[in-house]
Amino acid sequence: MKLSDIADNAGSRKKRMRVGRGIGSGKGKQAGRGGKGQTARSGVRIKGFEGGQMPLHRRLPKRGFRNIFRLESVEVNLDRIQQAIDAKLLDAGATINAESLVKSRVVRRAKAGVRLLGRGEIKAKVNIEVHGASKSAVAAVEKAGGTVKILAPVKEEGEAA
Repeated sequence: MKLSDIADNAGSRKKRMRVGRGIGSGKGKQAGRGGKGQTARSGVRIKGFEGGQMPLHRRLPKRGFRNIFRLESVEVNLDRIQQAIDAKLLDAGATINAESLVKSRVVRRAKAGVRLLGRGEIKAKVNIEVHGASKSAVAAVEKAGGTVKILAPVKEEGEAA
């Protein structure tokens, strides 16, 4: 076996089609662009043009807006935290925060913070540090003997302090 003997498998590399190179090439004359007119020319083909009629995208009204300052947080319910404690993924004695929730795979990523919601019940006495919590979630944790600390919102990179 020599280096010069190595070759690609047959048919693994295909030559590109050279259009407009004569009738025998199979893509001669109009080169697959149809007849004459605007679409046959290079550089001009108006997308959304309806022959002078007002195009659909201009006939429809504008709706809503996108808030560029919105912070996307990840939500965690109490029953999910209790499940993780029961499965020994979370330590009830230690403080439960975004980092520990990611490490125990309760949430995949923290995004702009974690928000605690009140579905289910929590039996363990836990100290939770999150970026937001519903009133029912705080009440349920405090009823079980734990505490909920609300942290300041996460600052994005490049944002002035």
